[in-house]
Amino acid sequence: MLMTLPPDYKPSADEDYMSAQHLAYFRQKLLRWRSDLVREAGETLSSMGQGGIVEADLTDRASVETDRALELRTRDRARKLISKIDQALERIENGTYGYCEESGEPIGLRRLEARPIATLSIEAQERHERMERVHRDD
Repeated sequence: MLMTLPPDYKPSADEDYMSAQHLAYFRQKLLRWRSDLVREAGETLSSMGQGGIVEADLTDRASVETDRALELRTRDRARKLISKIDQALERIENGTYGYCEESGEPIGLRRLEARPIATLSIEAQERHERMERVHRDD
């Protein structure tokens, strides 16, 4: 079900929710995001594979090691994000994309535009976060 969309296409509330155009738009958005993350991960691996740390000064060496550790944490977060993107693409394929996992209600175009991997409506997300805070305080 590949669909060509105009370059300036944005989902509109005037269209049926999660119409073929909406799904094609979010699929393309997710695939571009995934591709960018994979490319950045490849660049990180490439730069880290270029030998060890050669700085003689301990301060410089510590700075380089800290930078590498930060980069690795960032790449780990990107890896988890790629997994969430893959799950969103799977939801597009099985027809559940754009609907709240808890209530089955539409998540909303504005929320999906801001966070295309969202699985909960704003109301459900707020409830979830309130419950986390309550249980974290225990």
